[in-house]
Amino acid sequence: MIFTTKAEYGVRLLVELGRQSEARPVSLKAIAEAEGLPLAYLERIVALLRRAELVESTRGAHGGYRLARSADDIRMDEAILALEGSVAPMTCFVDDRSETGHSVLCSHEADQGHGCATKLLWTRVQGGVFKALQQTTLADLVAFSNKTTPTRDLLHA
Repeated sequence: MIFTTKAEYGVRLLVELGRQSEARPVSLKAIAEAEGLPLAYLERIVALLRRAELVESTRGAHGGYRLARSADDIRMDEAILALEGSVAPMTCFVDDRSETGHSVLCSHEADQGHGCATKLLWTRVQGGVFKALQQTTLADLVAFSNKTTPTRDLLHA
């Protein structure tokens, strides 16, 4: 399963916001420079995170972005779904999530009138990945990041 750069950069953006000790907004430019990411692409990514109510923005000279909730309350399944739209291990595999639950659709099931031979495998793979995302919070990633990288305070950069 390969996630796009939207997921990679979006999670990195969230981790940077989570690493900030103060609740003041951080400019996207500061995050782009700290992480070596393209600013124009981050602007599109942060729009997806705002729509999912994971980050909030403040306008003005001291404006920027901050987490909309505590890092402990942001699960990675929320972030990845906001950024990617779905979690699917194969292009023929569609994760049809709705408020009443979800079902896995396989585009091959209509072939020759029988079920897809690999649907069980891809369903288990998708379930395992989704479970790992659900069990990982942004706070987990921030804590791991702080262990492996010296803390940067982008507010005073």
